[in-house]
Amino acid sequence: MTTWNLSTLLANLHTDIQGQLNISRGSFGHTGTKGDASEKVWLELLQKYLPKRYQAETAHVVDSEGNFSDQIDIVVFDRQYSPFIFDFKDQKVIPAESVYAVFEAKQTVDASLIAYAQDKVASVRNLHRTSLPIPHAGGTFPAKALFPILGGILAFESEWSPALGPSLERALSDTTNPGRLDLGCVAAHGHFSRTSGDVYEFVNEGKPATAFLFKLIEKLQFNGTVPMIDIGAYARWLTQ
Repeated sequence: MTTWNLSTLLANLHTDIQGQLNISRGSFGHTGTKGDASEKVWLELLQKYLPKRYQAETAHVVDSEGNFSDQIDIVVFDRQYSPFIFDFKDQKVIPAESVYAVFEAKQTVDASLIAYAQDKVASVRNLHRTSLPIPHAGGTFPAKALFPILGGILAFESEWSPALGPSLERALSDTTNPGRLDLGCVAAHGHFSRTSGDVYEFVNEGKPATAFLFKLIEKLQFNGTVPMIDIGAYARWLTQ
């Protein structure tokens, strides 16, 4: 009789992700193709394992004032309460209010790529977000306070040794930066996350992709549900 083993299941999930990233790095000769393949590995992980209230896609983000973010490798967003602004032939534009988290996916991590990811995250965080009072049977609840959009970086390897050491900590250290990174994973080595005290926790262990996934879900649960979007603010653009 076969016996289930939770530790084995979680280890195998990480092994699958690390293996796919390794194949992406070793099998493709073109740098852009390698990057696209790695991005797809991370994207499929989140699409498969995040609770269904969340979706993950490559997308641009827009606000009700007509400002657009850079293209973001992975946007984790709400689909239960929020509409797409545009969705055609894999080109997706998502309203800023629906965004929970954004990630850049790279083959390797170094100081320049951390800075690049921070710029991408900042392009989303700097957008305007609306929040309306929420009607209910007895009246209305006050408008929900806007939660911080999570930002992070995902990679297979690191240019630093140790991978999750002082060099990475220095690159992440400016927590006042609007592109501050909250969590990330270097699948071959470990994962990291920012604590409530603006201190980074670096975890070197054997199942980093799985550990990152669980840490992301934990942070998403803490943030709750997206604010009630002001559709009328977007509808004004119909007359422009």
